Amino acid sequence: MTSETFETREPRTVTQNADDLAQKLDAGIARLEEARPFAKPRFQMPVLDLVGRVLTLPGGLQAVFDRAGGLDQAGIFGGSDWDRPATLIPQLVAQSLESDQRRTATIEALSLLRFLSVASGTASHSEIHADYARHFLTQALALNLRHFFGGADEALRGNELAAPVLQFIAEKIGFEDVIGVLVPEIWRILEQRPLQVDRVKNMIAQISVAVIERGHGGSDRLGAERLVGALFGPSTASRDDPGLDAYEARLSKMDGTARRQEALAFARAMHDTGLVSDYHAFFLRWTVTNPDPPLVPEALGLGSTGLDCWRFYQSLCQRLIDKAVHPQTAQAVYGLANLLERGVLHSSPIAPALERQLALRIHEDVAQRIGLAFGDAVTPEVRLLAGVIELMGQPLGIGQGVNPTCQSARALSMWALNDPDFLLHVINQGAQFDTIMMHFEGTQISSHDLPERQPAFVPFDTDPVSVVTVPHLDRMYAEMGRLCMGRPGDPHRWINPEFHGWWVGRECVVAVDVATGMLSDFDGFVRRFYASYNPAYNGGQPVIHPQPAGVAVTDSGGRFVGWHAISILRVAAGSDSDIRVYFFNPNNDSGQDWGQGVQVSTSGNGERHGESSLPFDEFTSRLYLFHDDPIRDYAAGAGYVPQPIVDQVTRLTQKSWAADRIAPETAPGDGLQSGA
Repeated sequence: MTSETFETREPRTVTQNADDLAQKLDAGIARLEEARPFAKPRFQMPVLDLVGRVLTLPGGLQAVFDRAGGLDQAGIFGGSDWDRPATLIPQLVAQSLESDQRRTATIEALSLLRFLSVASGTASHSEIHADYARHFLTQALALNLRHFFGGADEALRGNELAAPVLQFIAEKIGFEDVIGVLVPEIWRILEQRPLQVDRVKNMIAQISVAVIERGHGGSDRLGAERLVGALFGPSTASRDDPGLDAYEARLSKMDGTARRQEALAFARAMHDTGLVSDYHAFFLRWTVTNPDPPLVPEALGLGSTGLDCWRFYQSLCQRLIDKAVHPQTAQAVYGLANLLERGVLHSSPIAPALERQLALRIHEDVAQRIGLAFGDAVTPEVRLLAGVIELMGQPLGIGQGVNPTCQSARALSMWALNDPDFLLHVINQGAQFDTIMMHFEGTQISSHDLPERQPAFVPFDTDPVSVVTVPHLDRMYAEMGRLCMGRPGDPHRWINPEFHGWWVGRECVVAVDVATGMLSDFDGFVRRFYASYNPAYNGGQPVIHPQPAGVAVTDSGGRFVGWHAISILRVAAGSDSDIRVYFFNPNNDSGQDWGQGVQVSTSGNGERHGESSLPFDEFTSRLYLFHDDPIRDYAAGAGYVPQPIVDQVTRLTQKSWAADRIAPETAPGDGLQSGA
């Protein structure tokens, strides 16, 4: 790309308007589209300059929006960070959109208009679908509420693009009341209890400003006030958000009854929202060193199991609080409460493994990665210990962030649920030695000896345990795949049991022919899944351990998006008595529309925090791989599955992700290189 700047463009005259420049833009788009790949950089800058000029004119936003899809197809984003929209994250929008570099602001604005064109259905993109685009824009708006509410600072007032672009997007996607849309969205996300809540906290902070400065009312005000109160004033003494120093002074003057009321208020707010206030973390640290009366159980909101664990392991818990719980790591409080309530400390290896974690000294390279991801407000050891506590307390809260590898996130969740001492072993290896060792069919594999996957993993928008372990686990999973090369069938048959644990069924049932990607004996696949997992056909047997599975994710139009790794947690009757599959989807937000009325539910249908669910037939229609026990004979149960059920599932499948996978004479499928 050239070093030409916006300042070298031809002077704008008063007679220029959006229509005149739009014609020039159309000509530039045509030249860019016709250019060969090696020549495209020469045409990108002039076109981007024209886009920047059009955007600032009356009617210019609409003109660029109308051409956003065409600009994308022509290659305007080629060679830039914006070329892969699925890797973009909403919290970086403001930094680019408000940049002093005009071209950076222009390309960010154009990228947002591309998302808008996909969300509104006027354009399509192979990496993102309409629901994803709309969700991205919703969060981008939420993180930039100051452009809608309250007074902007001088830098924002001098920015030509940020406010107009964001307000244009808000109008297009129907945000007549931005707060009214965002508050339910935040509650929907929090219902899933994700580990990563920094983005949500940022949204709530900006909503707080909007509510105070503009006096937002309506039916959503109560929900907004609950969110704001949970973060900035969950108790009587912190209600006016006085700051930690002032709060400490108030706390030291309270009697035992008042402090107990503070503890109970903190616990109520935390369990109501899944969010932990800085005041709560400060209070917990204070009460550990001032145990008169001892209020840790009240501040954690413990039930009978948690209280029993606290009493038996009080010394260990106090040391965990002393090291891991700080205002900068406040969410560790919720993780600790849930860890105690799960009762995992009563498993004999866990307490000594946590003692080891308390004494851990982190490898220099690992510490650098943690610092890159989270800053230096606390030490890497503190940050990782807090992350360990959160994951062990919330095994279903882990998500991929911007890392596209779903298998590693699924494995961490599965180990936290089912094998927490192995999880702590893996974390210790990764943190202390910057390597992880595992075995594949007796062959030792060390991640240190394996090449890094490309592109290199950048630890944005994820949790501390993932920052430490996922680069190694990714390499490990890829190496197991390499060792399976040349074997017939799907490699996940051998990889998943070795990678995840002994409890994974050694029988791997796949809906497609691996070589061609075409459906293969789909009737038999459906019958086998019903006979293995549906209690009406498997003798009422429950799912004992989480089982890895692969789904074909589709967009809201039912079109194939890609293969995705999930784990089946349980099968049970939902709130309306229909049989549902409850599963873990390793995304920070698992509520998705998969088309044909297949709407993934995360609450309201009997889900526990972090679970997703679908009716059994709808889930089966998106399933393409599952594991089973090879010892049991499911043939008899499969024979009892009614043909109308099989036909219904088959119709949903063949009209969605398998539309091009029905006849063997059609073109080969997308392959099964990842996702199961």
